[in-house]
Amino acid sequence: MNKTDLLAKLISFPTVSRDSNLDLIDWVEEWLHSIGARTGRVPNAAGDKASLWAHIGPDEPGGVILSGHTDVVPVEGQSWTSDPFTLTERDGKLYGRGTCDMKGFLALAMQAAERAARSGISKPLQLAFSHDEEVGCQMAVPLIAGMADLPRAASVIVGEPSMMRCITAHKGGLNYQVTVKGHPVHSSMMHEGVSAVMEAAKLIDWANQQNQRLMSKKPAPLAVLFDPPWTNIHVGVIKGGTTQNVTAEHCSFDIGFRFVAGEDPEDWKQRLFEKAAEIEAGMKAINPSCFMQLTEAFSVAGLAPEQNGSAETLVRRLTGDNGEHVVSYGTEAGHFQAAGYSTVVCGPGDIAQAHQADEYVTVEQFDAGERFMERLVESLKA
Repeated sequence: MNKTDLLAKLISFPTVSRDSNLDLIDWVEEWLHSIGARTGRVPNAAGDKASLWAHIGPDEPGGVILSGHTDVVPVEGQSWTSDPFTLTERDGKLYGRGTCDMKGFLALAMQAAERAARSGISKPLQLAFSHDEEVGCQMAVPLIAGMADLPRAASVIVGEPSMMRCITAHKGGLNYQVTVKGHPVHSSMMHEGVSAVMEAAKLIDWANQQNQRLMSKKPAPLAVLFDPPWTNIHVGVIKGGTTQNVTAEHCSFDIGFRFVAGEDPEDWKQRLFEKAAEIEAGMKAINPSCFMQLTEAFSVAGLAPEQNGSAETLVRRLTGDNGEHVVSYGTEAGHFQAAGYSTVVCGPGDIAQAHQADEYVTVEQFDAGERFMERLVESLKA
């Protein structure tokens, strides 16, 4: 199968994060066995999803991991020109859900694995295909742990769409679900009640104040390459209340942080919890049954630039890209780096196409990715 055939097959599996990815994993694992790869699965607790690793080549340290995720975002509510789960080529573009983010890279990684198995390599090539990246990147952690007994790779390339540029840093993320319990009374007597909505607004206003403060500060040295060059705090969803003339008994919302390099997530976590405790104390002073509860939804490790990192050196040599590139979105790269791997992000396609209706990767970018993989396999022969 050529790279386009592989991509078409991968796209045909509707691996939206809310659903199982096992049909795709079954097919990929069988295909990998057909080329002689050694594989292993890391299932989730429910057993309806799994991540997959593969090892090609000798049992020697110093190889390369190609990392990507198998899940995609939903297509509901989007206006697609063609079937999102059927690969369609038009005007030099390959359309389909996941073509850009990031089944295009998975197809190229599989093609590289076949080339490596066929031609022989002196350093191993390993694949790490995760699940549930789109809902928090958390499944990369058990996948990395599941690869602990493999010969340790020298470099990790996470193939998120970067236009084949070498991305050496990205922001980290931390997200909390906030649940607020108030005390309902008639709004004419609101001083005797506690409005969960209005108390929630106090924490949201705190986030607005922090954003304004951070925007006005001079960016830290490690932050200046980011857009924006500061940590930001965002509330995207809020639900609460039942009617206008009753103080709301319940309110829930999410609050998320995107950290620039050099910022300590634990410091922001402490500030958030201290503010929530301050608000909660005022609520309990009116009615002790009230509370504000914070539950961590996910945490995405940031990716920091490395000094003389082997992954950066390798990718710059293979691409010829010597520019300084960072991104504000999060990836699984930070988790690999936190586990001690030298890691960069480099993959085909433009992140602007990710999650969009009529998502696509250009044939030009897909071909550039193939040439990159050819050079990578050659480097593993040396």
